[in-house]
Amino acid sequence: MKPPMKLVLATGNAGKLREIRQLLQPLNMEILAQSDLDVTEAEEPFVTFIENALAKARHASRLTGLPALADDSGICVDALQGAPGVLSARYAGEAKSDLHNNLTLLDSLRGEKNRHAHYYCVMVLVRFADDPQPLIAEGIWPGEIADQPRGDGGFGYDPIFIDDKTGKTGAELPLEIKNRISHRGQALIRMLHLVERALA
Repeated sequence: MKPPMKLVLATGNAGKLREIRQLLQPLNMEILAQSDLDVTEAEEPFVTFIENALAKARHASRLTGLPALADDSGICVDALQGAPGVLSARYAGEAKSDLHNNLTLLDSLRGEKNRHAHYYCVMVLVRFADDPQPLIAEGIWPGEIADQPRGDGGFGYDPIFIDDKTGKTGAELPLEIKNRISHRGQALIRMLHLVERALA
C-alpha cells in the first residue's frame, strides 16, 4: 500500500485543521499544520481573497517542498461595498478580537436598512510552490447582519450573521448544520471533489 501523500495546511487555526483533516480522511493523505513544520504565517497584502490564499499556499509549499492547501475567508457587507472583506479578522484593528470586530461592524451599520451580507471562502491547493495550475474552490453563505448578537456558538461574525434559510445566526446553529451550509463547508466539499479527480 502506498504511503499517504503529505499535504501542508497553511494555517495555524486548530479548528480549520480539524475540519479539513476530517473531510480529507478518505483520500489517504497526511495533513500537516504549517506550524508543526516551523513555517511562519505568510504576508497577506492583497485586496482579494484569492490572491491572499494563493500567497499563503505558495509560501507554505516553498518552505516545506510539499503540496499546500490554504484558504482565505471573510464577511462581505453590501452596504459597505464588500467590507470588511479581506480585513474581516482585523476590522477593529490589529489585535484580532471577534467581539470588537462584531461591535465595529454593528456600529458601521447603525441606521442602515440594507443588512444584506455574505460569508465568502476560497480554498487553493498548489502541488508545488510555482504550480501554474492550482486547484481552486469557493463557497458563499448568504445572509444578513442582525441588529445585535444572538447565540453563543461559532466564532468570528457568527453571533451577528443571520443565515438566509433558517433565520438563525451562525452562533445559534448546531455545529454539524453550520459546517454543512457554511462558506467553508461548501468550499471544502468542492475541494474534496477536485482533489479526488486530480489523484485519480
